[in-house]
Amino acid sequence: MENLLSMTDAKEEVFNILDIASSLKSGEINDKPLTDKYLGMIFEKSSTRTRVSFEVGMHQLGGTPLYLSSNDLQIGRGEPIPDTARVLSRFLDCIMIRAKNHETVAQLIEHADIPIINGLTDKEHPCQTFADLLTIKEYKGDFNRKFVFIGDGNNVCNSLLLGAAYTGMDMTVACPEGYEPDEEIYKLALEEAEKTGSSINIEHDIHEAVKDADVLYTDVWVSMGDEEEKEERERIFKEYQINSQLLSEAKKDAIVMHCLPAIRGQEITDEVMTSEQSAIWDQAENRLHAQKAILYKLLNK
Repeated sequence: MENLLSMTDAKEEVFNILDIASSLKSGEINDKPLTDKYLGMIFEKSSTRTRVSFEVGMHQLGGTPLYLSSNDLQIGRGEPIPDTARVLSRFLDCIMIRAKNHETVAQLIEHADIPIINGLTDKEHPCQTFADLLTIKEYKGDFNRKFVFIGDGNNVCNSLLLGAAYTGMDMTVACPEGYEPDEEIYKLALEEAEKTGSSINIEHDIHEAVKDADVLYTDVWVSMGDEEEKEERERIFKEYQINSQLLSEAKKDAIVMHCLPAIRGQEITDEVMTSEQSAIWDQAENRLHAQKAILYKLLNK
């Protein structure tokens, strides 16, 4: 793995990265292999977990993170992405970017001489998926499970489809018609699922979707960039809420996950978020361990 634009880049490395993350979290790996390494973190969108996990993680591995707001860089004034990529490659050892457009990260990869990490785009969020898979592994022990994503088939959902297919986990996307995941990624996930023996489905009936589920997962109804559709989305998604009733329709030991930030009372209720079945806070912590594992894999040659 030379870069992490998509989960497809990590297809052969998923289990290895998860093992590294577990070893880093447990302290089994406790050296500082990234001493004198520098990570540039470019943000075109606001961030809490991505910024803090990469910044703290880079420090813990012995390296130095640099926060680079797009408003402070010359790309904010129109400098071409290829020029920025070539210049930053002379200063840094790695770039993590949270971008508005997936193509921006693809351009960076094309023209940079250092590893590039997708910290979120409109198409995928692979860093989140590694934290999610680590959480499921910790709670359930394996991936021989039924995972149900409820809500908008967005960037998080897209990466999770690939992550589920690569690990052999069954995944159902419960969403309204017209809000399905990316068609190309869905087809690719189906192809990979045939190889690993998992089942990948889209279901519009939320109650049918959650039957026998081991994991219920949701995200906000209005993602960054969709604010103009706020009222329409809230109307369309109102039946796609994880609440106590819906949770009772899954397995008794089902866990609940959310990539955060959450709008309590919309996609998930406060009662469920703070229940004993919530894995949300461990999931959030695992962003740190997963991001460290990605950095370790890319930079510890």
